[in-house]
This record gives sequence, structure tokens and C-alpha cells, in this order.
Amino acid sequence: MAINLVKGQRAEVGLRKVSVGLGWDPAQPGQTADLDLSAFGLSANGKLVQDDFFVFFGNLGSPDQAIVSSGDSRTGEESDGGDDESIVVDLARLDARVEQILFTATIYDSAAKRQNFGQVRNAYIRICDASTQEEICKYELCEDFSVEMAVEFGRLYKKNGAWKFEAIGAGYAEEIDFLLSKYQ
Repeated sequence: MAINLVKGQRAEVGLRKVSVGLGWDPAQPGQTADLDLSAFGLSANGKLVQDDFFVFFGNLGSPDQAIVSSGDSRTGEESDGGDDESIVVDLARLDARVEQILFTATIYDSAAKRQNFGQVRNAYIRICDASTQEEICKYELCEDFSVEMAVEFGRLYKKNGAWKFEAIGAGYAEEIDFLLSKYQ
């Protein structure tokens, strides 16, 4: 049975291979919103293990191919209510230096388009068994992010040899470059 998480809540993952899905809808009919799901493979010091452990639409896989993106959905309308973008993580293949994987959502070219998360509805991130697509846990973005262009949705992290997921929900009035500089 899937767990619906609230900000700050954690859940045991207990799987070897997970799919992390991001879904959203534009707030108004006829509008589009280009959200991008990204993953940061971070070491124990909270920084990228190396630059190519930043997985996004421009780098679809980590060097060990343990973190792989599905690519870019430019409108959020391709899925008809399901995940618009996803990242599959094979925890068994993951470089041993990676202690946590941070998942973020940003709005592509948000400043130029004057878009923010207040113009997006039904945004969520969920963790599924990559083999069966059975949902393990889900975090729905319920806060009013009316100025934020980037959100740290959640993270997979290793504690005592076991992988867990934490719902973060931290928003920033910045674009992806801010997050990248924060974790390099």
C-alpha cells in the first residue's frame, strides 16, 4: 500500500531498482508548463560526486548508468494524469561514493516565460518499484509556491545500509543554475 507523504516525512524504500516519477498539470487550460525533473548524485559532504552525476534532460544518465532519465516532457500533457518525466535509479549499480540522490523540479526558462510553481497544479513526485510500477510513496506539492521556479522535491538517502526517501518541498525563486551551484 502506497504512503502519501507530507513535507519532512520519510519512508523506507526497500527496493533495488526504483522509478522516480514527476507529474504536473498546467494551472489554466490551454497553457503549458515545461517542468524538468533532475537528480543530483551527492556524496557524504552533500556535493555532487562529480559533475556528470547531475542527471537531467541534457545528461540522461550518470557515468555508472545507475541514474537514468526518461527525457524531457515539454508540456506536462503527454501522460494523461500519470508521470510526465521519470528517473530510474538502480541502487545496486550506484557508485559507492553516492550517499544520497536529490530530486528537483524546475521550470524551463521560467524567468523569460514569467512562470512559477503557482502556475502549475497537481505537481507530485512518487517512488515506484521499477519492475512492477507499484507505487511505494508519493509526495504532492500542496504549498503555494507563487514565486518559486525551482523545488527540491525529495531525496533518496542511505542510512545504516538501507535506502529511504524523504519529502523535502523546499522552493526557490531561482532557476536550475542556482541549484547546480549549490551542489557543485
